Amino acid sequence: MKNILIIGAGRSASSLIKYLLDKSDAEKLHITIADLSEELAKKKANGHPNAAIVVLDIFDEIARRNAVQHADIVVSMLPAHLHIEVAKDCIFFKKHMVTASYISAAMQELDAEAKANNLILMNEIGLDPGIDHMSAMKVLDEIRAKGGNIILFESFCGGLVAPESDTNLWNYKFSWNPRNVVLAGQGGAAKFIQEGKYKYIPYSKLFRRTEFLEVDGFGRFEAYANRDSLKYRSVYGLDEALTCYRGTIRRVGYSRAWDILVQLGMTDDTYTMEDSEHMTYREFTNSFLPYHPTDTVEIKLRHAQKIDQDDIIWDKLVELDLFRSDKIVGLKNATPAQILEKILTEKWTLQPHDKDMIVMYHKFGYELNGEKKQIDATMVCIGDDQIYTAMSKTVGLPVAIATLKILKGEITTPGVQLPIGKEVYEPVLKELETYGVIFNEMEVPYLGYNPLNVEN
Repeated sequence: MKNILIIGAGRSASSLIKYLLDKSDAEKLHITIADLSEELAKKKANGHPNAAIVVLDIFDEIARRNAVQHADIVVSMLPAHLHIEVAKDCIFFKKHMVTASYISAAMQELDAEAKANNLILMNEIGLDPGIDHMSAMKVLDEIRAKGGNIILFESFCGGLVAPESDTNLWNYKFSWNPRNVVLAGQGGAAKFIQEGKYKYIPYSKLFRRTEFLEVDGFGRFEAYANRDSLKYRSVYGLDEALTCYRGTIRRVGYSRAWDILVQLGMTDDTYTMEDSEHMTYREFTNSFLPYHPTDTVEIKLRHAQKIDQDDIIWDKLVELDLFRSDKIVGLKNATPAQILEKILTEKWTLQPHDKDMIVMYHKFGYELNGEKKQIDATMVCIGDDQIYTAMSKTVGLPVAIATLKILKGEITTPGVQLPIGKEVYEPVLKELETYGVIFNEMEVPYLGYNPLNVEN
């Protein structure tokens, strides 16, 4: 039997664990699921005879190292900042490792040691990052193989609610960490290059600078810029491309309404609010507005944010209960962002029969034989239920597939890796198609060229 250690049994691990357990008899696998919550780990193991449960505190070095030592490969589904100690253990005990998280500077520093020990530390093989890398590199390599020169690359991804479960005015529900949604876009200006011009969008303007996307069969979406679209230019071989832009997808109208919350200050996570535990939702909203002896909270907010009475944005704010005086925050020493997260969780949590949806959209502009061409690639994945969500599928399945292929010696390139080589992306994407993660690629007229060559 080959032993796979999975550390972390949270939401995104559901499809990962199911995949490996489903393959365990045929592939002779024994899966150890380690989590701080025994109840959660047991739920994911679902009584499978090839699964074992370990209650593990990741900060307990002896227990952690013991778990790693007895594995043939380690999958870390922990928060990104906790991967590094596990990775060091894997180096020490000469074990391969797979994560879905971005490569940190500390992780990259292990590259030489990993190569020296012929170990694979595979990172960024979830959804975004992950499927975005693999699906993009597949098309980029195909264009280059026929002699094309890449001049434009745009990539968008969003975790949304499926149309049949879309029951609120924001057209949005949480399928991922709510805190990450509340803090989205913070920590520096979004930066990208567009038609050869470097562009920067500060957080205060981010949600008012969107572009529209059409996905066949699913209608219109909007996208706002990710924080840093430039860091993958070299990785993707796009240093000469005139446009490189990555963004997050939402339904049309979400960003304009979200911007109101940003402008009010509700997404700020840098300070705590006085007596937040006893504060009402109405008082929370009022705390960001100027004092007035007679005007109501509603009037002050409309005036401050210039919202007309018949604007759909107003209905969206009302839907969040932001003006309710009978609802209490109930969080001690909370930041505005923490309070907003609580408010949104009450409204945007997937209900038992709800399904989520992942949408990914790539645009590739290239020149071939003096002619400008464009390929659009779209992928839509609908979840099965609250456990096996589209988010769980698209994050967990690539991790699981890569883990098994590393274990079987089908992926062999050592070092701290991204899934951008054919050795990884070809077999992983092919198997993902059998689980409904399918990209539709289509040649369309090239739209990214600026014929007048004017400043833009």
